[in-house]
Amino acid sequence: TSTLPPGLTNGTNAVALGETRNASYNCSTLEDPSLILAAVSDNLNWTSSNSALTLGGCTYSCGDCASTSTWNGSGWSSGTPDLTTAVIITSNYNTSAGSFSACSLTINAGAVISVDNGTYIEVENDVLVNDGEIRVESGGNFVQNDDSGTFTLNPPGTAVLNKVTPVKNAWYFYTYWSSPVVAETIGNVFPDVDGDRRFYFDASEFVDTNGDDVDDDDNDWQYALAGDTMVPGVGYAITAARLHPSGAADSATFEGEFNTGDIPVGIAVNPANTGINWNFLGNPYPSAIDYIAFQSANSSLISGAAYFWSQATAPNATNPGNEALNFDLNDYAVFTIGSGGTAGGVSTEIPTGYIASAQGFFTPALTTGTAIFTNSMRMADNTSNNQFFKGTASKNLNNTQDNKLWINLTSGNGIFNQVLISYVDGATDGNDGMYYDAPKIVSGNFAAALYTIMNNDEAIYAIQGKSTSSINENEIINLGFSTNVDVPTIFNLSVAQLQGDFLNNNTVYLKDNLLNITHNLSDGDYNFTSETGVFTDRFEVVFKEESTLTVDEIVSNESTFQIIQRDSDRVTFKTGTSETIKSVIIYDLFGRKVYQFKGGNSSETFNIPNVKTGIYLAKAELSTGVIMTKKAIKR
Repeated sequence: TSTLPPGLTNGTNAVALGETRNASYNCSTLEDPSLILAAVSDNLNWTSSNSALTLGGCTYSCGDCASTSTWNGSGWSSGTPDLTTAVIITSNYNTSAGSFSACSLTINAGAVISVDNGTYIEVENDVLVNDGEIRVESGGNFVQNDDSGTFTLNPPGTAVLNKVTPVKNAWYFYTYWSSPVVAETIGNVFPDVDGDRRFYFDASEFVDTNGDDVDDDDNDWQYALAGDTMVPGVGYAITAARLHPSGAADSATFEGEFNTGDIPVGIAVNPANTGINWNFLGNPYPSAIDYIAFQSANSSLISGAAYFWSQATAPNATNPGNEALNFDLNDYAVFTIGSGGTAGGVSTEIPTGYIASAQGFFTPALTTGTAIFTNSMRMADNTSNNQFFKGTASKNLNNTQDNKLWINLTSGNGIFNQVLISYVDGATDGNDGMYYDAPKIVSGNFAAALYTIMNNDEAIYAIQGKSTSSINENEIINLGFSTNVDVPTIFNLSVAQLQGDFLNNNTVYLKDNLLNITHNLSDGDYNFTSETGVFTDRFEVVFKEESTLTVDEIVSNESTFQIIQRDSDRVTFKTGTSETIKSVIIYDLFGRKVYQFKGGNSSETFNIPNVKTGIYLAKAELSTGVIMTKKAIKR
């Protein structure tokens, strides 16, 4: 027996202050039994959880909750709550008025609580939606801390997560999804998407013996049927509906009890696979999670890299894959726990290490087993859930003392690539695995690709971790460049971002070994042209000028170095000085060598037949070793 709290009534069946009735307690961690009664023998209406009780229209706290505060529509009854406060919502509340934390959360009948973008609600223990409603928007975080805490919906109470993607260029562009709610089905969330545009990935069937990241026998991707329950922690690749307008965002609504506590997900490795052991996972919570925390807790099963689909290009028949048309694998954004992340597709967003709610992602497996998502990985803040890839640096990567350099490759026709060179503790200048070094994934018909190269290593990298002792004025970073573009295109190399004392206090130079040019990337972008092919020794990033031609020297030499077209075939080159011409090389706009001549005088006339009308680049080496470079127009 126990004395009921004062003021508890149920219609005409009032309970007098101090009256004693037979009762039992339902709170396993009840610290003070006099605070609350969990059940009454004469059938008063009541509901309960481990940390809150609603009895006869009144709600009381138990467990570790030290106090109670109710939102009645105009304010908090006992002040702004914290993690020791049992929170009761009796009227509508929007977190745009303020994020908050709570020991427990009860949403009473008729009340709607909205977790807006860029806000959060953090609950230590249980959540009870008692005929009310909770709505979490795309960029909002709803977090439960205790893995034993429960999330309970009392019908017709509802819980909803609304998710909005970035803009899609076409309806058939895929997004990587994951379900944050219990027992959600594919058909309920994506009712208008064609049945052949919804997939999950069976990692146990993935076998790549060709090194192209494509399954040899085409049974890794499986259809996700409308009636299939979305398994928490599993990723799903799904397009928009066929009638979805181009240039618009896509959206999905997940409804049901929010996932909380430990969420297991299978990790599979096929022994016959000689390539990367890809597994397709997803964030199972209505909040962002920290990928570093997830990988650290499951480090015996998964490697340190996550790949996020950020689609930029349409499928093409020449891309490797098992379908008639295949997507460009170059569109993945990448994150490593040791080095940081690089943007993918046409997006300039760099993965931060936080994985957004309902976001799917690929990660390489080390062995077969079961990975576990836990509440301790969830983020209760205003910013961690604001990055969602259509297809996240973590707290300990925001170390501005680390020297990191991001370089972009762009063009006027939509090409975008990014690489990261990261000088961080634990990395070496060799291959350290995917904790620090993330391979560049490219398709057969990619337009252009930028990557880094390591000595004595045939692999190409989107992210390269390097030893902190390597960053000095003698450092050389080898950049690889490949292109399949066969029309005249001007490419652009630029510093996208940098951090760290050394990089902020030293000039970043780009060496073009083909043209013998050193360009100051810290001052501006470098424009170049190229023929199709693979170029692993054309570009280097250095931190001191050498005896190569600078862009400033090109400009200053233009007034003295002359190119005079005599007729359709003959061209004269004049130094304008007493120096003699040792050699002249002519390049077209693709960077292809058209002609090469030897000279011996300050003025030389060469026969250049069969040269089409257009713009060319002449590079003349003088007897003193000075290089003169100038553009010329063949008329």
